[in-house]
Amino acid sequence: MSLSTRGKILVGVAIIAIVSVSVPLAALAVTNANSVRFTLLYNAGVMIEAQGVRVYVDPIDLSADYEALPADIILVTHPHGDHYQSAVIEMLQKEGTVNIFPENMSDAIALHDGVGVNPEDEVQVGPVQITAFYMYTFPVGEYPASHPYEANWTSYLITVGGVTFFHAGDSKNIDEYTQLTGLIDVALLPLGPGCQTMANEEIVDALDVIQPRFFVPIHYAEGANHDFATTYGPLITSCLLVNLEYYQSYLFPP
Repeated sequence: MSLSTRGKILVGVAIIAIVSVSVPLAALAVTNANSVRFTLLYNAGVMIEAQGVRVYVDPIDLSADYEALPADIILVTHPHGDHYQSAVIEMLQKEGTVNIFPENMSDAIALHDGVGVNPEDEVQVGPVQITAFYMYTFPVGEYPASHPYEANWTSYLITVGGVTFFHAGDSKNIDEYTQLTGLIDVALLPLGPGCQTMANEEIVDALDVIQPRFFVPIHYAEGANHDFATTYGPLITSCLLVNLEYYQSYLFPP
């Protein structure tokens, strides 16, 4: 990955830099070693399973059934209640789970014995490479930005099983996306609302810059994914649109 990084963190058998967390590789979840299984959870929540590892991003509103699918890694983009629920984080814990938050979520880091990151920090957990990236929005009319640049909240690049995912969190289409061009296999971008995330033509423009292999819509109201596919799908020429319902899974090729 050609991104310049502010800091590098290795979480595993060896520990480098600021982190004092160890993850025994033998404790990692068992999944199909020959595929990368992706599940779209509710809102911006996702689950990625590959190489014996289970990674969650922004899990919320999960049923008790998910206690049987504990996390090796949990990533949270920012503290808003539709992205971070402490009870769900606790439900997904097992011995050795690594919980990663933006550094300014200090209360959550303390509560969950987590790791704090800022944009461009890198974390290695077993076979999973994670790069925190930028996530922010702009002022809309008289209203201030709902996700201010100064908060250093984070989107994430996650590479495992030969596939690199980009979870944009609640970002607008931002200038920093030029750093991602050609690096992403699967872009997970929000559909709206446009006052708080990218929406409509902004998504098409972001995809033109990022140029992933696949695009999976996240963070959508009921039926909005189909409305988007009908209206804007024909304008997407840079990648394949994979339009999933919440809790639907898909296997991505390495």
